[in-house]
Amino acid sequence: MTTATDTTFNGWANHATWNVALYIQNEYYLYQLAQKSCDTYQDFVDLMTESEQFITPDGVSWTDPSLDTDELDEMIQEL
Repeated sequence: MTTATDTTFNGWANHATWNVALYIQNEYYLYQLAQKSCDTYQDFVDLMTESEQFITPDGVSWTDPSLDTDELDEMIQEL
């Protein structure tokens, strides 16, 4: 019997991607910022960098190299 192993984190590519998406989708200020001012995740990162906010409240960097930015771009587009 073979057991499939889910290598995702709550449906996201990894913990960092999930954490970033969680905050963007659930913190009203971040949601509004992403929805109204961003076409891509990089747009969001640029705005966060300009405001000197470099990490999520849980300490994950908005620019963590393990982030699946394609997945985050898609999430931004769906807001």
